[in-house]
Amino acid sequence: MSEKPTLKSAYLISGSDRPKVEHAVQRLRARFLDEAVEIVSALEVTGADVVTLCNSGSLFGDSRLVLVTDVDGRKKEDNRFPTGGWKAADIEACVAYLAAPAPHTVLAVVGLEIKKDAAIAKACVKVGDLLIFDAARRGRVAWVAERFRRAGVKAEPDACALLIQYIGEEDLHGLANEITKIATWAQGEPIGVAEVEQLVAPIADVAPFALTDAWAERRQGRLLDLCETMFERSDKSRRDTAPRLAATLNGHLNRMRQLKRLADDGVAARDAALALKMHPFAGEKAYRHAEGFSGEELASATVRFAELDLALKGGSRLAADVELQRALIAVSAEPGQT
Repeated sequence: MSEKPTLKSAYLISGSDRPKVEHAVQRLRARFLDEAVEIVSALEVTGADVVTLCNSGSLFGDSRLVLVTDVDGRKKEDNRFPTGGWKAADIEACVAYLAAPAPHTVLAVVGLEIKKDAAIAKACVKVGDLLIFDAARRGRVAWVAERFRRAGVKAEPDACALLIQYIGEEDLHGLANEITKIATWAQGEPIGVAEVEQLVAPIADVAPFALTDAWAERRQGRLLDLCETMFERSDKSRRDTAPRLAATLNGHLNRMRQLKRLADDGVAARDAALALKMHPFAGEKAYRHAEGFSGEELASATVRFAELDLALKGGSRLAADVELQRALIAVSAEPGQT
């Protein structure tokens, strides 16, 4: 049998690919006896406290692991805004320790987005390893497809894209769990959009596609309810959130107008999506949305969003959220209702 590689004095484990980060942490922990592992959070202990733990040694002289989580903070429930984490003095204490680390002790530092040029990373790499696992946003569909492949299932790109919309592109851990669940159910059979729709309940915060879907379906009640939910869940004020939602909707309108022109020229949905450099799933959906509106309606919606933009920039005495809701009612109305 080959011997296990010798452990180093320090490891920095970080990155946006949370499942891989967690797997790396689990593999490292498996190298130690349970009683030889100390797990602490940087939200609760200082850097000096961690140094004391590292220097305390083991009663039996065995190798020890001191695992520090949340070094650069912990994300709030919406997975966007980190809070807490170590300050400069805490980092400095650990950097000083790593200049002469204790024998038989491994320090593992785990964070969200610790950069390779951070002080703690530079100190770790001198006596250990950096384990950085990042998943590029642009490659999220490919990431999901690869996870399905590893689970023994072939998933269509559109199914992968829909799963991302349902769970949220930031929640890689949630995506990994859903992939495991779907793959177990599939038993090797291919996965398409229908299977994702059947097996997965959308849990992400209200996504823009939900808003644009309701708009395309002219479901005004649903559209206003979603809009209100997005206002309530936003970390910004209603006045600041309204322009952001308006920009999202206007961007979708511009894509629908472009797709409408391509459709009028006889270009098929997937070819039109490729021409606009859109993901085929998103592009084909927007293409279908555009088919539900006449050219005159889309032109009228463009004018209405221009009026909304002016109102949100101070051209109206009405509240920003009210102006947005009025515009949504106008652009989603059935022909002849406006």
